[in-house]
Amino acid sequence: MRAALAVSLSCLLAGCTSYRDFELPAPPGLPSDPAIRWQVRPDPVLPRGAPGDFDSVDALNPSVVFSEGLYFNFYSGWDGRRWRTGLAVSRDGVHWQKRGAVLAPDPSTWEGDYIAANGSALLVDGMFYYWYQAGRPPRIGLAVSPDGLRWQKHPHPVLPLGPRGAWDERAVADPYVLRLGDHFYMFYLGEDRARRQRLGVARSRDGIRWQKLRTNPVLELGEPGSFDEVGLGEPAVWASHGWYWMLYTGRDRREQRRIGLARSRDGVRWQRVSSRPVFQAPASWASAVICDPTVLWQAGELLVWFGAGDRPRPDEYLNGQIGLAVARFSPRNEGASPGL
Repeated sequence: MRAALAVSLSCLLAGCTSYRDFELPAPPGLPSDPAIRWQVRPDPVLPRGAPGDFDSVDALNPSVVFSEGLYFNFYSGWDGRRWRTGLAVSRDGVHWQKRGAVLAPDPSTWEGDYIAANGSALLVDGMFYYWYQAGRPPRIGLAVSPDGLRWQKHPHPVLPLGPRGAWDERAVADPYVLRLGDHFYMFYLGEDRARRQRLGVARSRDGIRWQKLRTNPVLELGEPGSFDEVGLGEPAVWASHGWYWMLYTGRDRREQRRIGLARSRDGVRWQRVSSRPVFQAPASWASAVICDPTVLWQAGELLVWFGAGDRPRPDEYLNGQIGLAVARFSPRNEGASPGL
């Protein structure tokens, strides 16, 4: 009995993960095949900070929550030494006021000294939950806050690495979390020993103890020569028109990154909507990288904040800034093909 209790407590603290077969709840409505029209704002809505600021080199990885008339943007800032999570607020999603860095890596813990960012925020029972990437190798942690400024971190990773030989043996990162019914669902990046980066899903009742889908990954690399042939990451998922839709970042052999689109009826079996990226952003500031989507479905249209930069690098020093695109859905005969 004592041994069983010790194992249970250890799993609760360390985020032990089991494996299950599951699907997401059926998305609302009958499935349709809408056309999607994209409109991208010409300038960044959240630029890099001034020299010396925590986001002076890169501002990327937005995660936006709407609450009581305000948009809260938890985004990643790089100053040349550390990645940290910052907060900006806005009344319209376009004009932002920065509140500074609110979450930093703790070298005395599993996080180490490199990163506490690349996260996914949700409002849960009046509290901000923020699942974020940290550590070497990368794993996923959880922090909770009443106001977006003061945070309490769970002491251990809540989503650990997979076992030896697994598709996510070397890294789990880029979480994106939905709450549907009595479960949380986390879409995330997994990296195997061949350095392939693909996408999978896990579920949880409390946001701490997760069950990984037994048949992960749910989205494989693109065909040779495609924009997503080398790596996938940074998924963003929502439900509309009888489907689950996923925006994701695809990486090619030149370290160029673009955003693709896939859809699914069950959240587990996904198909690409197009073999091409869904939109472009102005070359003046987004010539090499468009990545990190986060979405809000509001008033029948999709708001997409994304990171972008003009230097093709895999991690930082992109001259990264955050932009905004709006997607409007219409019946097929009234617009272009999905994702175009």
